[in-house]
Amino acid sequence: METITRTKIADLLKSKSFGEKVNVKGWVRTRRGSKMVNFIALNDGSTINNVQIVVDVEKLGEEFLKPITTGACISVNGVLVESQGKDQSAEIQATEIQIYGTADPQTYPLQKKGHSVEFLREIAHLRPRTNTFGAVFRIRHHMAMAIHRFFHDRGFFYFHTPIITASDCEGAGQMFQVTTKNLYDLKKDENGSILYDDDFFGKQTSLTVSGQLEGELAAMALGAIYTFGPTFRAENSNTPRHLAEFWMIEPEIAFYEIEENMQLAEDFIKYCIQWAIDNCMEDIQFLNGARKHLYKNEETDDLIERLNFILDNKFIRLPYTEGVRILEEAVAKGHKFEFPIFWGADLASEHERYLVEKHFKCPVILTDYPKEIKSFYMKQNEDGKTVRAMDVLFPKIGEIIGGSQREEDYDKLYKRAEEMDIPMKDIWWYLDTRRFGTAPHSGFGLGFERLLLFVTGMANIRDVIPFPRTPNNAEF
Repeated sequence: METITRTKIADLLKSKSFGEKVNVKGWVRTRRGSKMVNFIALNDGSTINNVQIVVDVEKLGEEFLKPITTGACISVNGVLVESQGKDQSAEIQATEIQIYGTADPQTYPLQKKGHSVEFLREIAHLRPRTNTFGAVFRIRHHMAMAIHRFFHDRGFFYFHTPIITASDCEGAGQMFQVTTKNLYDLKKDENGSILYDDDFFGKQTSLTVSGQLEGELAAMALGAIYTFGPTFRAENSNTPRHLAEFWMIEPEIAFYEIEENMQLAEDFIKYCIQWAIDNCMEDIQFLNGARKHLYKNEETDDLIERLNFILDNKFIRLPYTEGVRILEEAVAKGHKFEFPIFWGADLASEHERYLVEKHFKCPVILTDYPKEIKSFYMKQNEDGKTVRAMDVLFPKIGEIIGGSQREEDYDKLYKRAEEMDIPMKDIWWYLDTRRFGTAPHSGFGLGFERLLLFVTGMANIRDVIPFPRTPNNAEF
């Protein structure tokens, strides 16, 4: 086979170099045709679009072409010509084909027919080859690029926080333990408590639930940082919005008050959505149509309208107390919520979505939550009852960003940690930043997969991460 430098299909479909010899490599989506001419739809993952390969059957041989079935991988040399079809500008008239790998039609699971998302999760090693998941994972890449670009251009430093930690940032206790101990022969004290002095780190350690606390330390030196890495929650939850392993983006900024933090969150999320519109429109348009078939029982909105809804609206700033009043009024007028609403309640997704979708009809940043339902590190307001928390609420999702101004006063922070039974031996280093040159500072966390749910329109969080980790599921 003649050696020709490979061209990616995404680049080839934009080319106008008709008459030139080209080479493409990829996986066969379909092969159809007659005894005279075959048409192969080829995709290499660089774009949602396939390139059509036109094959003279007599020239290459009917027997040779038989193994070229859906899923097979081939290399094609040919001449780039203007397409006769209406859907694409260029196609290739094949002169040579090399078969890299076949895919037996009897056993290859991705035949040309509709597959359920549940079935595709069972073959997560192959699902990136489908149009839907190719689109999702290209968008995932672009959102990661947008995040790094946003913070880099604003002078933030990318800071790597540990994945193995001895502290529970959220105080929730739902952490995956990390150990080298022999679980069949655990060393215990006279009270039956496990001893960790012979463990790898000499103490009990877990996978991190957040990089925030360490991020704050960095902000107290570098001014403005962000983390972007995997986090882990051992929450036994099987909802469409929860994963045991997911990715978090957590900026922390010295000298930011809550108002500046809210503005940063709004600017950040709008930047990411604009990036998706500017760089992923073909994939977004494909998913806009595809998810109607994927999630037949779900009500699907127009994805492009959804994204523009965020860009076109200023986010409302709303105190929690006022939000609760609005929700209580709705109940009084006959609106039914599954979960009760009262001052002090941790709002459910249905409450958050009501405020965004029904009442304000724009994104909402809810502030000043009761301190009892928020973490120990949030700055306390003068009323003694609320903290300077902020949650960004979106349509379809509910909370997409959670953050706060952090408590910079040593005595208040120490007292709150004591009230919440957080062991001082685990956070002494965190408290030190309030002893040595403390400063006002703020930050927030964005669950990467929550952002991807919104941008792709997928209905289940397991469908926006390559290999979902959930209760009883750690395949691949």
